[in-house]
Amino acid sequence: MNTLADAVQTRSVLPGGAMLTVTATRRARGGRADIKCGVPGAPAVAERLLQVLRLARHTEASFDARDQVVLSFDAAPASGQRDWELAAVLADRMVRGVYQPLAPVVANGWSDQWQLGRIDGNQIGQDSMTQLPAAVVLGGADGLPHLGMLTGRPDQAHAVSTARAWFPLHSGGINDSLCQVEVSVYPLEGARAEEEDTIAVPGLDILGQSAVRSALAAARRFDAHGVGRWRSVVRFGAARFQGASWELAAVMADRLARGREFVPRGRILATGCSPDWQAGRVESVDAMEPKLALMLAQAVAGDRLLVPAAWEGRLPSAFTQALKAKGASLACVARIGMI
Repeated sequence: MNTLADAVQTRSVLPGGAMLTVTATRRARGGRADIKCGVPGAPAVAERLLQVLRLARHTEASFDARDQVVLSFDAAPASGQRDWELAAVLADRMVRGVYQPLAPVVANGWSDQWQLGRIDGNQIGQDSMTQLPAAVVLGGADGLPHLGMLTGRPDQAHAVSTARAWFPLHSGGINDSLCQVEVSVYPLEGARAEEEDTIAVPGLDILGQSAVRSALAAARRFDAHGVGRWRSVVRFGAARFQGASWELAAVMADRLARGREFVPRGRILATGCSPDWQAGRVESVDAMEPKLALMLAQAVAGDRLLVPAAWEGRLPSAFTQALKAKGASLACVARIGMI
């Protein structure tokens, strides 16, 4: 019987030929976060490492949240250096038994598409190729283009469904804008976790992550057979925002990604929240007038605006006429479900 090691190491080649060592340790989770990262003297790199690992797990077919993985570097990579990303992803998979190589791993590669399982390239220059270890794994089209290749699987990017929606960010200043929320879902087999654990929200703080997971998990319970079927990644266009105006937009993006709504001709621009998403109810949010003005200013032909039903009797007639003149549409929503 093959027993998994509690700790593994991978390495990555740094500029100049030095080696970066990545150590992954697995232990019982015990109520802690599923991933913990440490990079000496570089908290920003540790934050990026955490995001990379959460995104790269998205296209794994199974899910097991019983263990915590602790990832650490023996040194801090230079600013702008991202070739360590592939070595970190492989170490995370190795310590959990998802990938079991036959030889020590040296890997260089980076990606802006980890949630699709794709590897964009590497930062190894042509003049350094002759100095690399013989067995180095290089990410990119000429090496390892996607993570499925490690275990003989096809490119999993085509199995990922992604949808976006936008919500108004209002602070009363020049920075008012529409913020994008993107939800990607991947079919899940044999989940051993609560629905909230299968939803990754890289880029937000702990409280923000918890709020997003709770809202989407509750909204999925509104659907028949809506839980236990997906591994999900939720990404926001802004790292920090206040209030709950984002909730309806996030729920709608999730429903679109899961095939629970008709795909609109244009964008979904939405604002609304709920303390009871499992019942599908949509309730009002603050600052109606400035949020309506912002959405109207940003709307283009084909867009569909979703606002709480509580706003219906307070909508200015000039607003609906201006929206119609732009070729956009409006729905005042009391409940989610085929809007």
